[in-house]
Amino acid sequence: MTILVTGSTGTIGTRVLSALQRHPQSAGTAIHALTRSPETARLPAGITAVKGDLSDVDGVRSALVGISTLFLLAPNAPDELTQAMLTLNAAREAGVTGIVYLSVFAGEAYADVPHFASKVTVERMIHALDLPATILRPAYFIQNDLRQKDALLGGGVYGMPVGAKGISMVDIRDIGEAAAAELLRREQAGAPLPIETYELVGPDALTGADLAALWSDVLDRPIGYGGDDLDGLEQRLKSFGPAWLAYDMKLMMRRYQDDGAVASADDISRLTHLLGHAPRSYHDFAAAAAASWDQA
Repeated sequence: MTILVTGSTGTIGTRVLSALQRHPQSAGTAIHALTRSPETARLPAGITAVKGDLSDVDGVRSALVGISTLFLLAPNAPDELTQAMLTLNAAREAGVTGIVYLSVFAGEAYADVPHFASKVTVERMIHALDLPATILRPAYFIQNDLRQKDALLGGGVYGMPVGAKGISMVDIRDIGEAAAAELLRREQAGAPLPIETYELVGPDALTGADLAALWSDVLDRPIGYGGDDLDGLEQRLKSFGPAWLAYDMKLMMRRYQDDGAVASADDISRLTHLLGHAPRSYHDFAAAAAASWDQA
């Protein structure tokens, strides 16, 4: 049968496709990638582009024909919840026997953050209907901090207001590998498997001060923490994105400051077993980024 990957040309979808292609157990597995523009999509060799997006339910139904396993990544959009729930219903009607759903770490605790609450509601649907799904809950993406390059190199500041409670940030390569492993496990099982949940996290809980010190080390120059200014963050995000999204991100960061998002030892142990290696560290990411910036 066939695996369908949604969000296939985005940050996470591209990692999932790459990890599927490299996985030793993927031989003979057909992989389709849902994309709005199949004619221009840059996909790995052997991946079949399928036209559609989650806002078009008829297109989703068409893309699900012949699909046995689904990777569901709903976009961060005002109708994220509707898109995800309609897609899950369409998948159930199409006879899909395996689902991997990308949720979020600490979603239940962050009840006032819209895109967290949407994902928790989708999880409730999965449990209520006993869908054959793996729920993956990633923390804040390490690679988001590539956007800190100008602040770090030009201003000597780590500018993301993550606060002092700590966040167990996850490397997107680990997200791709975890998703690929679970997609193939469900694809090759021969029968629907019970619900499984994994927290996708990094090995270290890092504060703003920790991150400034870490970047000072890898860049070999003084780096300060820019502070906890959430209004400033919202205004910066509004300069290149919609106001609703900027406010949503502000609310998320406020909860990071108030509560943190720290993984347990069991979370890290279970993820290590799934990946077959320890989760990648922020320090290794930062060292690699610094080296690439230096070469550039």
